[in-house]
Amino acid sequence: MQKPKLLLADEPSLGLSPLYVDIIFEKLIEINRSGASVLLVEQNARMALEIAHRGYVFKLGRILMEDTGENLLANEEVEKAFWGG
Repeated sequence: MQKPKLLLADEPSLGLSPLYVDIIFEKLIEINRSGASVLLVEQNARMALEIAHRGYVFKLGRILMEDTGENLLANEEVEKAFWGG
């Protein structure tokens, strides 16, 4: 496929070693910088939000919160829900 406009990635880090997770996320950033949009569904919320321009937090199939990745990382509710903060 040449010059895709959108990449859908569903749990690309699932079952991978930390080294390969880093490689996958570097490639997702590279793909995005090349001009393609990336829609990422990922259980590793911290890592996903660190690279996200926009993030959505779902609970029971409904959008609970939406904001920039940076703002969601700094959000107390997100911290409590995902990292027990």
